[in-house]
Amino acid sequence: MSVCVCVCVCVCVCVLLCYLYRKGYICSGKLAPVSQYVGTVLVCLLGVACLRGWGRWRNSEYLQFISILEETRKNHTANNKRKLACFDFDFSHWPADFSWSDVSNPKLSKGGVSLLKPEPRHRGAADGIINTLRTLPCHIISFLIAHSFGRRMLYPGSVGLLQKAMRPMLQQGQARLVEECNGQRSKLVACDGNEIDTMFVDRRPEGGANGQTLVICCEGNAGFYEVGCMNTPLEGGYSVLGWNHPGFGGSTGVPFPQNEANAMDVVIQFAVHKLGFRLSDIIVYAWSIGGFTASWAVMSYPELKALVLDASFDDLLPLALKVMPDSWRPLVTYTVRQYMNLNNAEQLCKYQGPVLLIRRTKDEIITTTGPEDITANRGNDLLLRLLQFRYPKIMTDEGVASVRRWLAAGSLLEEAALYSSYEVDDDWCVSVLQSYQNDTHTPFPWTVGEDMTSDGRRQLALFLARKYMHNFETTHCTPLPASEFQQPWSL
Repeated sequence: MSVCVCVCVCVCVCVLLCYLYRKGYICSGKLAPVSQYVGTVLVCLLGVACLRGWGRWRNSEYLQFISILEETRKNHTANNKRKLACFDFDFSHWPADFSWSDVSNPKLSKGGVSLLKPEPRHRGAADGIINTLRTLPCHIISFLIAHSFGRRMLYPGSVGLLQKAMRPMLQQGQARLVEECNGQRSKLVACDGNEIDTMFVDRRPEGGANGQTLVICCEGNAGFYEVGCMNTPLEGGYSVLGWNHPGFGGSTGVPFPQNEANAMDVVIQFAVHKLGFRLSDIIVYAWSIGGFTASWAVMSYPELKALVLDASFDDLLPLALKVMPDSWRPLVTYTVRQYMNLNNAEQLCKYQGPVLLIRRTKDEIITTTGPEDITANRGNDLLLRLLQFRYPKIMTDEGVASVRRWLAAGSLLEEAALYSSYEVDDDWCVSVLQSYQNDTHTPFPWTVGEDMTSDGRRQLALFLARKYMHNFETTHCTPLPASEFQQPWSL
């Protein structure tokens, strides 16, 4: 991909130089004034650099910072790191605290961690060549869209202008985490070479029950750990590890799915090998588009304790098609599947552990119509996909229909009234599921409900829907209160 970009740039430069030469702009008579202007600008820049260097040399605080930075690079101790954290400087100069290669084979990092890929279409050799040539213009346009405005539309937090506007707020949030919560900032190096900016708050010394559990937070497409969703589990007394997407804050790179998964992988490795948490003591919590890296994490590390997805969706494609013209449908479909395939539901179905989905009933972002139509919330499809995979014999036509009616309830009162109208017996549902689990000891999908009446399947379907999804009556970007954050249900 990078080779193609370099070739395109070289060709454009050559064409531009040829054009300027033919127009007579490249000649000694016209280059002389330009060279004078360039020389003057270079002299001015050199003078500014010298003045800055002289000012730093005369600044005792800056000299102290430089000495601490050099000492930390030579001797990366916790004491030196605490001293270094007292200064605010470009994170690119922060010494690396952990690298993916410290615990993994560097030879395996060439292609990054594994992702689920869309199934390729099988064609004959001749047909494949003809089709490739026919669709080549579409593929080139798709590549340009994904690497220009497409990626920035999907992850606006990676736009430098937005980050500059938010810098005061981010600095204030980071200072609060360090000073009030005793947060520890760290730089992690992923297998693709990207540097990931993280913040860890350790609540284990306080002795609370929640403090022994680590919550890894995955932010939204314009979210940063400094002001993002990690505040919710912090208020609940959990140990928390936040991180910024590639290209966000102090993290380097660009937030394409492969880079996102690579970053999540090194964050988990850091939590286990450096922070000392077991996988069975780690909950992954994600908001919005962070559901992709969260679902990838539990798919790749099935020993993780639980997953909590807040205001997330099943698949990016329906949401992308909503905001683009209908005439672009084939191009949008190819671009999403090839470069931005955020297939949350597919990854989630690979996980066997406890899951909690939090649906915002007035969500205006992950809906294919509008916030007033709760049935168009893509969180509904995420729940149905999960239940249909785990309990296929329960989620038959009548089971799906009853869950859809429950999902269409516009308020908590309507939801409770519908639940009561089906006369769901919670104790009976628990006993049926526990009996099946004790008798079979098999992983999902389960065959429970195979020989059950339609009424029994409907009761179980509604019971499971209510256990797997909680509603929160608010919009997409409202911070989740600590009271709404809870560990998922399990038998």
